[in-house]
Amino acid sequence: MLTIGDSVRSGGRLARRPFLRVGSAGLAGLAGLSSLFRQSPQGIAAAAENGPAARFLRDRSVIFLFMHGGPSQFETFDPKTEGPSNVHAQTGAIATSIPGISFGSTFAELAKRAHLLNIVRSFVTGDGNHDIKPVVGAATNRANLGSLYARVAGANRPATAMPTNITLFPQAVIKDAGPPITDFGNFAAAGDLGPAFAPLVPGGSAGFQEDMRLHLPQDRLGDRRGLLSELDRGKRWRDLAALRGASAIQDSAFDALLRGVSDAFDLDKEDPRLVDRYDTAPHFRPESIDKKWNNHKHYADHGQSIGRLLLLARRLCERGAGFVTVTTSFVWDMHADINNAPVTEGMRYVGAPFDHAVAAFIDDVEARGLSDKILLVCCGEMGRTPQLNAAGGRDHWGGLAPLLLYGGGLGKGNVIGRSSRDGGQPASDPVTIPDLVGTITRSLLDLSEVRLLDSLPKSLQATLSQGRPIPGLG
Repeated sequence: MLTIGDSVRSGGRLARRPFLRVGSAGLAGLAGLSSLFRQSPQGIAAAAENGPAARFLRDRSVIFLFMHGGPSQFETFDPKTEGPSNVHAQTGAIATSIPGISFGSTFAELAKRAHLLNIVRSFVTGDGNHDIKPVVGAATNRANLGSLYARVAGANRPATAMPTNITLFPQAVIKDAGPPITDFGNFAAAGDLGPAFAPLVPGGSAGFQEDMRLHLPQDRLGDRRGLLSELDRGKRWRDLAALRGASAIQDSAFDALLRGVSDAFDLDKEDPRLVDRYDTAPHFRPESIDKKWNNHKHYADHGQSIGRLLLLARRLCERGAGFVTVTTSFVWDMHADINNAPVTEGMRYVGAPFDHAVAAFIDDVEARGLSDKILLVCCGEMGRTPQLNAAGGRDHWGGLAPLLLYGGGLGKGNVIGRSSRDGGQPASDPVTIPDLVGTITRSLLDLSEVRLLDSLPKSLQATLSQGRPIPGLG
């Protein structure tokens, strides 16, 4: 266990003993947590400019559930039941709570809640490349979309000390998850904004979860805080003078622990019955996945983690996080090759856990009265070919892709845009990634007020103002 010892005189020499244990890593844990609170001068200026009631910040958070690999528009929200047999959803279609609208039959739970959703059937990502362009790409100046928001709102919430921008991989909720897929883009990229605005990635390094837990009664923590103050004043332990420059960061780390940031990351603090409703792990067991697919581990991580990830994301937003990126793994690629299952089998591995988890999230948010406060966005980097390939899979397609939006004060029960008869192109005005970015930024920010902020570079102002709000969502 890492600790920082106090140094005391014993028999004319310095002896060391463990001291100030907070979390599992002691004061060293606070030093590790200090990455949450370090800000560039620009970040400090932003934080000073944006008090808790800053007029340019809307009282809202975004959860961006990125469907990495490129989900099929047919087997999700646009089954094209009238199309040819090699075009329409291979999983069949199911009627939804919106008259005349059907989803792919894997989404049975979402179909029941369609009247709460907004579905875009004319979303175009622009190319069929594997990347993460709706989250990090040309439309976001190669920074995580949450980093753009954090640059305006500040890296941490003043009222709660909660990090503004967070990215969740399966490692955040299951210990044996494989490493995130980074071959196609860096979810933690901050572009030219600097590392102060990069997403926090819990679970990305060993010990984070433990460091965020408070294992001391608060009165004892207070005593140790006073003792740390004594240390920083240099009255007793002269050999720890090197700590003095970190006192402000340590103070922020104490505040984070005391204000409940640690609790937000701890699903054990949640009602076990609610955890059970979210949890996809008992329903989608790894042993049910055919091991002939090289993506077996990714499918398993997805099925085991997606429900808990969405629950964790809700907890973080409820406690002040502004932008949470969630991605399970690279699982929506359904070529029917040595790596990826064909669409019918793949949707059992990938679509069914997604349906369960997102439905549980919607029910939870509705019950808590948070549907105006949290915007959920679900999409991938592209869609899938109108025709099946010879093996029963669908290949890369940039001409059309599925997009779901829920909450965030938007309207409900809207199906926006139309696709061509073969589902390969929009048959109405296309909705683009800049339009999606514009919708998200306008949900989070009053851009007319943001334009008055002298601390923001013009390039960021231009990025935030791009695109148009997706029509039909109001």
